[in-house]
Amino acid sequence: MCLNTLYIILQQTLIITTLVIGMMMVIEFINVRTGGIWSKKLQKSPWIQILFAIVMGIIPGCLGTYTVVSLYVHRVLNFPALMAALITTTGDEAFFMFSLFPEKALYINLILIVLAVAITIILQLTMKNKFIGVNKEVSFPIHENESCSHSHHRHSVRSNIKNISFVRALLITMSLGVLILVLSGVIDGSHHLNLLMGGQTEESVIHSMEHSDITLHNESDLECSHHSDECHSHHNHSHSHSHDHGGEADWIRFILIVLFITILIIVVVAEEHFLEEHLWEHVIKVHLPKIFIWIFGVILCLTIINNYINIHELIDSKPLIALAIAIVVGLIPQSGPHLIFLLLFANGDLPLGIFLANCIVQDGHGALPLLAESRKAFIISKTIKIIIAIMIGVLVH
Repeated sequence: MCLNTLYIILQQTLIITTLVIGMMMVIEFINVRTGGIWSKKLQKSPWIQILFAIVMGIIPGCLGTYTVVSLYVHRVLNFPALMAALITTTGDEAFFMFSLFPEKALYINLILIVLAVAITIILQLTMKNKFIGVNKEVSFPIHENESCSHSHHRHSVRSNIKNISFVRALLITMSLGVLILVLSGVIDGSHHLNLLMGGQTEESVIHSMEHSDITLHNESDLECSHHSDECHSHHNHSHSHSHDHGGEADWIRFILIVLFITILIIVVVAEEHFLEEHLWEHVIKVHLPKIFIWIFGVILCLTIINNYINIHELIDSKPLIALAIAIVVGLIPQSGPHLIFLLLFANGDLPLGIFLANCIVQDGHGALPLLAESRKAFIISKTIKIIIAIMIGVLVH
């Protein structure tokens, strides 16, 4: 593996990590600002519980699922509502999905919502005990935002800048740094996973295409003279890839600029508690290193593996084995291992059915508190999700 390939892997990792962390920061701000919207009224309507749980489930990250699990343990939400959140959530992988393939991510989320609605309606109408494994309240804390959402000591922007803290200054510097890197072209989104997965750099692909065009031209001038339309179409098609790459790079650049201008505004106007406890201690210190390492490691491993194994042919020849692996990996109650299926799907090497199966079974870190508080509910929820995943994986594939 040459240094240029490692540089592309590093750059691709930086692009994805920047997008994911940026969205996490914005989502964290929205979650904090809208904190406390649920109340005891949820207990009075199981259908509102399901709707609420679906909304919490589709929120990127694990915070929404943590909230639902906590409310379930406290007997505010019932088991069908819990299942609605566990089916719709894709954990931290949602950030990657909306970064790499936003249109497909929306389509996948709609499928998960439809599945969640269908399953929860059946459970709501057939289950007698709707609080499996929960006989008493436990002290698993709900995310409280009273000190952030409506601060008792709201400072003006001028005061925030005049009495700027180290964390605020550092976050402003980081946001401006990302904007400078994007505007200067260091982070431009011009490299694609399929080039890495194929073990080739963009330059080598272009060189091979040009060499192929020259050879074809030298060997078949006569044929081209009789089929000028086809030759003209071939050349247009060969150049269309570069235009597509440029358009996608411009779109990613635009998203990053808008995203980090938004973050810059948030950092300037937000309360000190939010910056220190939520953005710095949670998003930056906890998630940033883990996300960067996982992305770099997964892309590097897939690039190396693809040099020796044709992943696409392997999945095509043994789809049931691939489906079984996707489901087993989905059982792991943490974000990270599922990235391999996400990147394979993004590269076109994984069928939608198998990726959907993995999305259905997995729930990121969201089920960890459920495993701690009610193993029975955890096992039953995973069993239901495995059955759904097998059916969807076979039918869609």
